[in-house]
Amino acid sequence: MSPAPKIMAVQGAAMIVAAALIVMGILGFIPGITANFDQLGWAGRRSGALLFGTIAVCATVNIVHLVIGAAGFWFARSYAGARNYLLAGGAIYLALWLYGALVEFGSSAHVIPLNTAANWLHVILGTVMVLLGLTLGGQHDPTKRRPRLRRAATH
Repeated sequence: MSPAPKIMAVQGAAMIVAAALIVMGILGFIPGITANFDQLGWAGRRSGALLFGTIAVCATVNIVHLVIGAAGFWFARSYAGARNYLLAGGAIYLALWLYGALVEFGSSAHVIPLNTAANWLHVILGTVMVLLGLTLGGQHDPTKRRPRLRRAATH
């Protein structure tokens, strides 16, 4: 029997998602990559900054991406943590997509800047995270031992 890998695929996936979120959070603070950087607000729907010239961002959103990314590395230390990170994080991003899709752009109900590009990002990210959590997290957890079946004695 081959030894269990040092990390499972679900842990690797959680680290890749975490790294992508950290990169996205950092890029949101870089003028040039973020268009209208001089309009970057701390929060609120009125921030005019656009990551890659398309995705509405504010400083709070960038910081949240950094924190969720860092959490991904923390939770990826274990099989169960990585699976839960992907499932919970995916659910959060899908809820954010739903919020952005149901609330009219520019309304006072928007507490963060959202636009069509941000909504697409959230639905894709949320869907990918949930699918990774379900498919890769459905593997056998190597840290948990399966009970051995006893063979019935035959006479």
